[in-house]
Amino acid sequence: MTIPEKIYPRTRDTQTIYLKNVITNTNIIVGEYTIYNDFVNNPILFEKNNVLYHYPINHDKLIIGKFCSIACGARFLFNSANHSLYSLSSYPFPIFYEQWRLDSKNVVDAWDNKGDIVIGNDVWIGYEAVILAGVTIGDGAIIGTRAVVTKDVPPYTIVAGVPAKIIRKRYSDEIISELLHIKWWNWEKQKIAQNIKAIQQGNIQQLK
Repeated sequence: MTIPEKIYPRTRDTQTIYLKNVITNTNIIVGEYTIYNDFVNNPILFEKNNVLYHYPINHDKLIIGKFCSIACGARFLFNSANHSLYSLSSYPFPIFYEQWRLDSKNVVDAWDNKGDIVIGNDVWIGYEAVILAGVTIGDGAIIGTRAVVTKDVPPYTIVAGVPAKIIRKRYSDEIISELLHIKWWNWEKQKIAQNIKAIQQGNIQQLK
């Protein structure tokens, strides 16, 4: 598949970007054609404004698939935002190792490490939604406006609310299985272009 090299997909639209082409952090991996829109801040500052508590000491990753649509203000909260629930106190003593004469090598003990955030392909993340560390969102899922996603989301499932809960599946199990099998987002650009009408009409039988 040809990777778009330009930052802005649309002429005279500086609010929407191809996210992959502005990422500099090697622990953030974004697939082709995934877009981010921001009408409040400069969308190019996605790493700074939307990927939070993502400190190198954890080596955790944000992985976003192809053809995702990320709305303004969506945020990804990583492990350093957590406080340890196994301690008798939620106070992050290890961060203040100098004050408490602790070993500076144990800073990560201040929080629970729940792992990477993994977003599948063709996922739509709504306005100001929040995705927490350790969450995996399946291909084709939709995350509602201002949802707080604390648990994994199955493929082609709509979730919303605080915390986010399943509203419904987008398609029947049979169609979901077929979509996950064909993985249209991995097709060559020309083949996708030939099938856009069928994709837009939701007609899986006409895909060719």
